[in-house]
Amino acid sequence: MKGGSPTPIRLFGMGIEESFMSNEPNATNEPNVPNATNTTNVPDTTNVPDATNTTNVPNTLSAQRMPLLALRGLTVFPKMLIHFDVGREKSIRALEEAMSTGQTIFLVAQRDLRVVEPDTEDLYEMGTISRVCQILRLPGDNLRVLVEGLSRARLLRFTRRDPTPEVDVLQLEIPLRRYAAHRAEAAMRLVRDLFETYVNLSPRLTPDVIMRVAEATDPGYMADYAAQNMAISHEDKQAVLECLPAMERLEKVTGQLLHEIEILELEHEIQGKLHRQLGKNQREYYLREQMKTIQSELGEHEDIADEIANYRKQIKALSLAAESEEKLTQELNRLSRMSPASPEVAVARTWLDSVLAMPWVKTTRDSLDMRSARRVLDRDHYGLGKVKERVMEFLAVKALAPQLKSQVLCLIGPPGVGKTSVAQSVARAMGRKLARLSLGGVRDEADIRGHRKTYIGAMPGRIMNAMRQAGARNPVMVLDEVDKMGHDFRGDPAAALLEVFDPEQNHAFRDHYLELPFDLSDTLFITTANTTETIPRALLDRMEVIELGSYTDEEKLHIAKKHLLPKQLARHGLKRGQLRLADGAVRELISGYTRESGVRNLERELAACCRKAARRLVSEEITRVSVKAGDLEEMLGVRKYKPDHLRGKAEIGVASGLAWTQVGGELLEVEAGAVEGTGKIDLTGNLGEVMKESARAALTYIRGRCGTLGVDPDFHKNRDIHVHFPEGATPKDGPSAGITVAVAMVSALTGAPVRRDVAMTGEITLRGRVLPVGGLREKTMAAYRAGVGTVIIPRENEKDLADIDPAVKKALRFITVEHMDAVLATTLDFALCVPPKLGRMASSLPQSAPVPTPISPPPPMESEGGVGLHI
Repeated sequence: MKGGSPTPIRLFGMGIEESFMSNEPNATNEPNVPNATNTTNVPDTTNVPDATNTTNVPNTLSAQRMPLLALRGLTVFPKMLIHFDVGREKSIRALEEAMSTGQTIFLVAQRDLRVVEPDTEDLYEMGTISRVCQILRLPGDNLRVLVEGLSRARLLRFTRRDPTPEVDVLQLEIPLRRYAAHRAEAAMRLVRDLFETYVNLSPRLTPDVIMRVAEATDPGYMADYAAQNMAISHEDKQAVLECLPAMERLEKVTGQLLHEIEILELEHEIQGKLHRQLGKNQREYYLREQMKTIQSELGEHEDIADEIANYRKQIKALSLAAESEEKLTQELNRLSRMSPASPEVAVARTWLDSVLAMPWVKTTRDSLDMRSARRVLDRDHYGLGKVKERVMEFLAVKALAPQLKSQVLCLIGPPGVGKTSVAQSVARAMGRKLARLSLGGVRDEADIRGHRKTYIGAMPGRIMNAMRQAGARNPVMVLDEVDKMGHDFRGDPAAALLEVFDPEQNHAFRDHYLELPFDLSDTLFITTANTTETIPRALLDRMEVIELGSYTDEEKLHIAKKHLLPKQLARHGLKRGQLRLADGAVRELISGYTRESGVRNLERELAACCRKAARRLVSEEITRVSVKAGDLEEMLGVRKYKPDHLRGKAEIGVASGLAWTQVGGELLEVEAGAVEGTGKIDLTGNLGEVMKESARAALTYIRGRCGTLGVDPDFHKNRDIHVHFPEGATPKDGPSAGITVAVAMVSALTGAPVRRDVAMTGEITLRGRVLPVGGLREKTMAAYRAGVGTVIIPRENEKDLADIDPAVKKALRFITVEHMDAVLATTLDFALCVPPKLGRMASSLPQSAPVPTPISPPPPMESEGGVGLHI
C-alpha cells in the first residue's frame, strides 16, 4: 500500500457481500488492546526463555455475549484496523446493536461464501472480538465499517438468530509458551526477508508495509500482520487465526510466504512471455498490412472488395437523406481500410447489416374500404362500439387527408376484454403489417432507444427491432402493458417513449445504435393498459385514451357463441354438431363459474366442457353431447359463485347499494343498527377512508334533518349507530355508497322499512346533495341479474344511460335524483314505521306486515329537484 491506501482483494464469482477493502495495523505494537466487554489485556510473550514441559492449552476468560457479524472471504486479526462493506440486513442490524451496546462485535468468517443465512455449522469456530470504530453509509443501503481487532475468541453458541444474531463467545489468551530468544529472532528475520520479496513481487502492495513488519518485535503480531496483508485465501488466513502459539503462527506464515513467492515468480515469467508475444503480434500486423497491399496489387483480394461494393450498391438503392447516406459511406470507407483480423471489422459489419435491414422506404398500401374494414372488425369482435367507431373515423380521415400523421391510441380496460386482439384486428382491417412488443417490466431506457454501438453486445432498441420485423415503415405497432414499465438508475423508458409518440419529433427518431434518423410518423401506435394511474402524466397526454369496460352477461353470451366456442371446438378436434351448449348452459357458465370483466375464464370453462365432451365421445362411443344448464354441475363440479339475490322481505336498517369491482358490478347490502349508547358511530366491513367519510357525511345530514325525518333530535347523544358492510374480508372503498348508508341509517332511526326491490348508487354531501358516480354500466347489470326493479341514480348520471345495455334498460326502472330527500321518499315507507325503542334494535317488519308496494318517484321539489325517469 502507498501512503496507507486501501489494498483490494478481488474474489471472483462468489457474490461477496462483506469483501476485503483495506487494513492498517494498530498504532502501537504493544499487546495492551482495550476491550469494552470485561476482558483482560493480552500478555506480552516475547523473549521468554524456552522450556520443554509446557502445553498448548490457552488460558481462557469468562464467556461474553455480543452481536455476531458473519464475514465472506475475510478474516480479521487482533490489533489490526480494517474496513469492509456490509450489505446483508442482519449484518447491518448487528452493527447497529454493537454501536448501541459498547461498540464490540464478534467477527467470524463463513466456511462457504454462497450461504446467505449462515448457521452454526456454516461458521468457523474461531473469530475475533472487535471494536466498531466508524460506520459510513454508501449508496444502495450498504455500509462501510471500520473495525479494530481486539482479541481472539471462540464461538460457543447462538443465543438469538432473529432479528439480530447474538452469540456467546469465549475470549482466548495466547498460551505462555517459552521459546529461545535467538530462535525467535531467526524466524522473524526470515519472515522479514520473505515478506520484502513478496511485496516487491506483488503489484497490489506498496513498499511501506515492509516497514511495519521490520519494526515489529512481537512474533505473534508479525505473523498476524503478514497474514492480514497477503493475498491468500480466507481458509489460509483462518488457519493462522486459529493457531495460538506465536512461533507456530510464524512458521505457518513462513510456509505461506514461500508458496506465494513461488507463484508470483511464475506470474512474472508468464507476463514476460506475453509482452514478447505482443511485440511479435505487432510485427505480424505490419507484415499482414504489407501482404494486404501486395494482394490488392495482384488482384487476390477481390472477396473483400466485392463485399464493399455490395454495401455501396445497397446504400445507393435506399435513396436516403444526404446526412444518412454520408454517415453510411463514411462507415463503409472506414471498414475498407481495416485489417480483416481486426475486431472492429465485426462491429462495423454488424452495424451496416442492421442499418441496411431497416425498412427505410418500404411501405404498405392502406385499405381504405370502409365496408370491408367494418366487416373485419365485426367478424373478429362483438360489441366494442367506441373502438370500432374510432378506427372507422381514422380510415375516413386518412382517405380525405393522406398526409395526416398517425395517432396514438391507448386502450384501457381490465384483463381479458380483448385489447390486444382489437389492435390485431385494426391491422387486418387497414391492410397493414403488425408489429407487437411488450413493455411490462422494462426498466432501461436503452430497451427503447437502443445501446451505443461501442458497447459489447450492443443492439437496436425494441422500437427499431419491431420495425425491422414488420418489414414496413407504416405498420400498426402494438405496445402492450404500457402501465407496467419501471425505471431505475439506467434511465426512464417512459421518457424515451415521449419522443416516439410525439408527431412533431418522431419523424426523425434516432436510435442510439443506428445513429440515423428514422421516420415513425406513419406508424399507427396502439398501446394497451389496465389502468391509467401508473402511466406518467406526460406520456398519457400523448395518447388518446379509449376505455374498454367489462362485458355484460349478454355480451359474454354472444362472444361465447360466435367466437370462443367455435375456437375451442376446433382446438379440441370437435365438429360443431358433436357438442351443443344451450343458451341456458352458457348463461350458467357465465354467472356460476366465472366472475371477471373479460372472457378468459369463460374460455377456460368452455375448454373444460370440450374436454369432457371429447372423453365421452371416445369412451362411450356416442355421436353428440348436449349440455343444458342442469348438466354443468355434473361436468364441472359445484358452481363456484352464488348469484346476488334480493332480500326476501322489506327490512328495517338494510338497504341495497350497487358497487363496481374489477370483475363487474355487484349488489351490496348495507346494514345499520341504532342501539342505546352515548352517540358513537361504528363502521365495519374493511372500509376505506372515502367510504368512512361518506358515512360521516350521511350522519351529519340526518342530524340536520331530524325535524323533517321524525328522528329524535338527541339521537347523537343517547344512541350508538353501527353501520356494517357484509363480506368484511373484501376491501371496499369509494364514494358511491353514500346515499345507501344514509337510507340505512334513517331506516334504523325511524323504524321505517326499506323497499326490497330498490337499489341505489350515489355520493352524498353534508346538505344532502346527490353527486354523480362512475361504473353505472356494470352496476345496472348487477341490479338486472339480482332481479331489482327500480334503480336510483344521480341526476348528473342520466347521460350515462345511453351506454347501458338495451336489455337492462328494458327491465329496470330508473329514477334520477338530485337530493337525499327524494331518495328517502322513494325507498322508505314511513306508513309502516316500527317506532324504535331504547335497548333494542328494530331489524325487520312483523311477519304479518305486508311488503310495501312500489311507489312512484316524488314530484319535483324546490329543494330536492327529484325527477323520475322511467326507461
